[in-house]
Amino acid sequence: MAVTIDSGPQDGPDRIVSENSRERTMGERVRGTVRAFTTKEGLVGNYDYAFLFKPNLPFMKKSKRRAPFFGLQDRMPVLLGLLLGFQHALAMLAGIITPPILIAGSAYFDAETTQYLVSTSLIVSGILSAVQITRFKIMKTPYYIGTGLISVVGTSFAIIPLASKGFSQMYANGMCKTAEDGTPLPCPEGYGALLGTASLCALLEIGLSFMTPKLLKKLFPPIVTGPTVMLIGVSLILTGLEGWAGGSGTCMSRPASGDYMFCPSNAAPHPLPWGSAEFIGLGFSVFITIIICERFGSPIMKSLAVVLGLLVGCIIAAACGYFDSSGITAAPVASFIWVKTFPLSVYGPFILPLLAIYLILMMEAIGDITATCDVSRLQVDGILFDSRIQGGVLADGLNGMLAGLCTITPMSTFAQNNGVIALTRCANRKAGFAACFFLVVMGVFAKFAAAITSIPDAVLGGMTTFLFASVAVSGLRIISTVPFTRRTRFILTASLALGYGATLVPTWFSYVFTYTGDNRAKAGFFDAIVLVMETGFAVTAFVAVALNLGLPEEDEDEEVESLAGDLGEREAEERALEGREMATVGEHGSGSGSFEIGKAGDVGLGREGK
Repeated sequence: MAVTIDSGPQDGPDRIVSENSRERTMGERVRGTVRAFTTKEGLVGNYDYAFLFKPNLPFMKKSKRRAPFFGLQDRMPVLLGLLLGFQHALAMLAGIITPPILIAGSAYFDAETTQYLVSTSLIVSGILSAVQITRFKIMKTPYYIGTGLISVVGTSFAIIPLASKGFSQMYANGMCKTAEDGTPLPCPEGYGALLGTASLCALLEIGLSFMTPKLLKKLFPPIVTGPTVMLIGVSLILTGLEGWAGGSGTCMSRPASGDYMFCPSNAAPHPLPWGSAEFIGLGFSVFITIIICERFGSPIMKSLAVVLGLLVGCIIAAACGYFDSSGITAAPVASFIWVKTFPLSVYGPFILPLLAIYLILMMEAIGDITATCDVSRLQVDGILFDSRIQGGVLADGLNGMLAGLCTITPMSTFAQNNGVIALTRCANRKAGFAACFFLVVMGVFAKFAAAITSIPDAVLGGMTTFLFASVAVSGLRIISTVPFTRRTRFILTASLALGYGATLVPTWFSYVFTYTGDNRAKAGFFDAIVLVMETGFAVTAFVAVALNLGLPEEDEDEEVESLAGDLGEREAEERALEGREMATVGEHGSGSGSFEIGKAGDVGLGREGK
């Protein structure tokens, strides 16, 4: 197959593209595979590997030569594919392991169950990412499953605030049990209810995937998804900071007696009161490392900044005696899906918030797939692009359902891997499949999950606070694409008023309903309303959708950039009016001075006799 080299203004090849897209025969594929693994060109190639590892230091000369761009189906060396795939897997790692750890904490699971959830999250993310990357055509239909791009998926952050609030409600209404002294017990029934309800609600996204992207964007525009995503990030930052200060359990209240006077417990290797300077310092070691990697790191370091920050924090914590290795020693060598199971059920109060979550995941998937097409140098409109959106959204919904059946919470398309594609200039699917392989391998080896779950809360908190803030910033970026008219400002104000309020005062709606009867359906309905009203992003989503559909569109000439712009215009008009009045006085008065009015209405005092 002939290959052309497209040279840009820089020295060296800029893009390696395939001239011939003819589908290869089975014999050609076998010969190509053998050649890739048996020749130097196939194994290593002539790629400049130093490009990935060269740091960005002030005194170092920057190279004008750029690495070649590998398109979707281009040939690439096996070693490079494995290296970039490992980079993709590490870039996803922090986002994949965080939700199961936090959700397990909300359900008060033991260390063994938490390790299982982390392992399963890695395995399921690898398998379902392969579904997105492969892209299957549904027989005898024009529809697809998957994008055919490096569209990787991982456990969604959006489920964390709902799980935390939902488990608190379950412990309050008796669905989750507590000990005689009031200590919450592990709640596999509640987690099974979360999985079952999430799998059921995934049908919404599956159904919507057959609608055109244009119609979906009209029903759920950025004015709806932006504030919702931002509120998800804002509510998660609370959890990150609690962990940063030592943990989010009973020790937060700094009791004067008991097993949780210190965090994470009195039996920990190096227990300290919640909020101690040592915990804050551990978190800052992670946070500062992330900043240093972003400023001075090589391309591969920048995309792995969060993981490197976590690694530095772990090294410091281990040197200072914060690690408990007993969990790693006791963990099995290998794990897989369904080693542990949970009783699936449907919990009514979860339904409305989960429907809102799947709408958000769908719009996130559309945005992320569009960005992936852009950085992969593929078309971002037309029939092929629409089919990628349709296949990606359908796979996203199916992944949410399959994840629940695989004992893990819903998946979402990860955006950070678009940055890896842009930095490494590689959109080749072979790197994506390599990433899936490494994720499954990391999940199967249970010792790896045990090491992750033994990381001190302060170290994890420093990392997760940064990750959760990036979620909020993603919401801000979506909002920034919205033209600020009176209508959009009103929708944002109304939706964020309730969303921020519910986030800052989470119990504000707890005492509205006083029903204490035996009618479980009625009690469940009231619980659902309370859960929506006390979950900031959920109430924001519903209010924004209702107002967006109910308020009429405005004319373009009513558009304004911002409230500050309105005030600035008004002040300029007032200055101009004042200038005209003063000029009139100067013309008719007896003074020798005169006033000049500029084009913008600015007033200037002319020199005498001018």
